[in-house]
Amino acid sequence: MNIEIEKVDNHKRVSVKALLDSRATGMFADKKFVKKNGFKLEKLERPVRIRNIDGTGNKWGLVTHEIEVNMYYQGHVERMKLDVCDLGRMEVILGILWLVAHNPEINWETGEVKMTRCPMLYGKNRKKKEKQELGKRKKEQEEEEEDIRCAADKKKDWRKEKEIEIDHRKIERMVPKKFHK
Repeated sequence: MNIEIEKVDNHKRVSVKALLDSRATGMFADKKFVKKNGFKLEKLERPVRIRNIDGTGNKWGLVTHEIEVNMYYQGHVERMKLDVCDLGRMEVILGILWLVAHNPEINWETGEVKMTRCPMLYGKNRKKKEKQELGKRKKEQEEEEEDIRCAADKKKDWRKEKEIEIDHRKIERMVPKKFHK
């Protein structure tokens, strides 16, 4: 999957091919790619031991650094941290946690990846959700105002019914009982 990742310090973007890997648990960037493109390394509080896809220990040893980037893909934007390690030929790997969080629509025959089921809390969908929430609140307010108007109308109708009932009693009193039905 071709994505762009942006350095958060100077906003320079780099195009990169990312591997979606459901067996990888994290999100990773290759150390050579990171160095070549001048990403700012952030030291982890505690080093993390990782294993390669084939189950062997990573030859770079422990993961000691990460990079923070903005990731862009087909209108989807998100800020993420990538652990830096030796990925061999791959530059970026997005693992199962990313896949579960975003639930992309993947066409395995063509390799096309669509972000159609991306949750509202990520990227541009956040703005879409905020718009939806605003629309929802506006609709609720309009419905509440309509309920108040209906209640007021019913009260008016109730008053009319009372007035009609009072008028009928007045008429009944005026008309002699022998003429009542």
